[in-house]
Amino acid sequence: MARFDVTDAEWALIEPCLPVAATGPLPRRARDQFNGILWRFRTGSGWRDVPERYGPWSTLYSRFNNWAKAGVFQDLMDALIAEAASRGQVGLQLVSVDSTIVWAHQESAGLAIVGETLDALEQALTEEGVPVRNVS
Repeated sequence: MARFDVTDAEWALIEPCLPVAATGPLPRRARDQFNGILWRFRTGSGWRDVPERYGPWSTLYSRFNNWAKAGVFQDLMDALIAEAASRGQVGLQLVSVDSTIVWAHQESAGLAIVGETLDALEQALTEEGVPVRNVS
């Protein structure tokens, strides 16, 4: 097992969330393939640079591509969050917004809305029950 490969405990949580093929259960190498996919994204390398211990790069890419299209990774994330919630381990530390990557054009600091557009926005906010403060 390589340094950052998933542990037995982690795999026990992940494996049930992965789809079973029409031909039967996951292949024995599914864990290696999953680790290879993680390795590729953790390092930022190309698919062809994934170490051979994880299997052929083309197989890893195909498995990733199929799982991504099928929504497997989103389902896996939802299941892991639900499991953490059932253990009482979900908190705001799971949410991270890094303000150093939020960029806006200098002209985005203020938007001038006047006339009918402003009236329509205030009306919509009032209908939604959002308090509108008058800044004019």
